[in-house]
Amino acid sequence: MKLTKTILGILLIILGLLALITPFTPGSWLAFVGLELLGVRIAFWEKIKEYLFRKNRDRRDS
Repeated sequence: MKLTKTILGILLIILGLLALITPFTPGSWLAFVGLELLGVRIAFWEKIKEYLFRKNRDRRDS
């Protein structure tokens, strides 16, 4: 199972980087999914979650 996760993570990183290079594919987020599968946390993930939570809360209050 761990080997499958590692292979899938590396594959998603490669696909995400290729999508970032080519202008016709909006799938560069795949690189972030692959990094997450490999266990690499995005340094600013907590700030992103906080921003999205605040945005949702403000939208509900309006």
